[in-house]
Order: sequence, then structure tokens, then C-alpha cells
Amino acid sequence: MVVQRTLKSLTRAVGVGVHSGQKVELTLRPAPADTGIVFRRTDLALPVEIPVTPQSVTDTRMATTISRLDDPQGPKVQTIEHLLSACAGLGLDNLYVDITAEEVPILDGSAASFVFLLQSAGIELQKAPKRFLRVKKAVEVREGEGPTLKWARLAPFDGYTLAFEIEFHHPALDATGQRMVFDFGSGRYKRDIARARTFGFTKDVELMRSRGLGLGGSMDNVIVIDDYRVLNAEGLRYDDEFVKHKILDAMGDMHVAGKPLIGAYTAFKGGHALNNQLLRKLLADASAYEVVTFENSADAPAGLAELAPAW
Repeated sequence: MVVQRTLKSLTRAVGVGVHSGQKVELTLRPAPADTGIVFRRTDLALPVEIPVTPQSVTDTRMATTISRLDDPQGPKVQTIEHLLSACAGLGLDNLYVDITAEEVPILDGSAASFVFLLQSAGIELQKAPKRFLRVKKAVEVREGEGPTLKWARLAPFDGYTLAFEIEFHHPALDATGQRMVFDFGSGRYKRDIARARTFGFTKDVELMRSRGLGLGGSMDNVIVIDDYRVLNAEGLRYDDEFVKHKILDAMGDMHVAGKPLIGAYTAFKGGHALNNQLLRKLLADASAYEVVTFENSADAPAGLAELAPAW
């Protein structure tokens, strides 16, 4: 049987929020089967639990932010996508995330540090079937027209692939790969995707900071780009790091569903808002998906049952 996974022990990290600039301590703890991923704001007088669901997403400006369903204007947790991407890459279903501020630490700007933390704690197999969300019918969301067109789509596929295309019309980005297809079942998430960092433009810094965003950003956690080039002394980690980071984000945003996907994700110039709209549209149509389990791992799509072996 393909089973659910959690951590063997707890693990901690300290960092800053890329948007809030606040120092934050993160503690990742094992959770029972069927818990899902639950954030706990432990800095509040009365700790607040915020389960991760598509409906709990309340803001998608520059990051994915969640709040409680019964209190959408109340306590929140920002920038969850990199941690969720690491959870997806390692096949983690159940996790408690204790956090001492409202934003997950950015660490190095990728998912690699979260992968290291999760692997250090060890991954435990649980005595409960792993539930997959299988796409049965194509769903799509679109925004804009002509040069402003953006879209994202989920379609049936016996496995899990993510395809993304970027278009920035910028010399530094145009010189790199603009499109990538990643096969989730390849087992190469850690090598090919996890180290891709978030990126930002110097021309946007003043506007972002006037809106209370990007206050913790630096060249230690962001690829910084001026009008012509990448400013980070070490350059890029991948020749196509920009589009790979978009795939990293999309994996995290899709993991908000609470179950790993079986299907094909494709996006053109998409982002957090379209990703959340796409999941909500899928789940709003009962004929577009089904929840499946696999008694025999051989019956699961190639690579998905063997993904991220337990340590």
C-alpha cells in the first residue's frame, strides 16, 4: 500500500521573512495521519492553528498567504509556498509547523534549506493510505488578453508533470531558459528544482517596500536583477533558474490541495493567484477530479510511490 508520511522527529530553523523583515523561528513537528499540514502561530497569547487548504488562501500578492476559514481577517501566515514545495518534493502529507511570527523564513530563497531540514528530521511511513487527487477533466483559468494574457491549466495525466513558460522581455531573463517541463516522478526534485531561488527587480524595490513587501530581501535570499543583468556575485545556480523557481512555487501552491496531484499542470506567465484560482476551480467541479489510493504500489503512476524514500 502507498502510505502517508510525516517526520520522525522535530527540527528547527531561524531566519527572517522576505516581505515582513521580521525574525522568525520555525519548528517542524510530526503529525498524525490525516492531519495534513497545519501552521500554528505560537507567538500569540492564544496559539492559533491554520490548516492549509485552497480555501484558507486569503492573499496571493507576491506570495501565498493563509488564514483560518472562520477568521479570514485574523492571524495569518505568509509565504508558505517554498516550504510546501519541499513537502511535496519529499512526499510529506502530515506536518505541524510552529511559527513565531506571521511569515515563514525565506532562508536562502529556495526550497533547498527546507529539504535539508526535513531530511535531517527523517521521514516516517504511517499506517494510513496516501490519498492522491487525480484530475479527470481539464480545467483552466485565464487572465488578461494579448500581451497581458496569463493562464494555468490542469489536465488528466497518468503521473504528475509541471510545465511553465515565462516571458519578461528582459535581457538577463531572456538569456536563460524560458520554458521547462518537470516530471515529478523522476525523483530529481532535490537536484533539479529545489535550489532555484526567488528573484526580484531593483526597479520594483521602492514600490514593494511602500506596500510593506520585500523588507527582508537581500542578495543572500533573492536573485537581484537591474535593468540589464543579475547583480548577485555568484550568478545563477541553474542556467534556467528563473523558470525553475516558477515550477518550485507552483509545486508548493498545488500542494495546498492537501493531497499530491495526479495530472499535468501547465502555465504561461502564471503565479500564486492563478494557481489558487485553478485549484478552487478544480475542486468546485466534482466531475473534474477523484480521490484515489493504491493498495499496491505497482498500481500507482510510475515514480510517485517510490518518490522520496523514508530515511
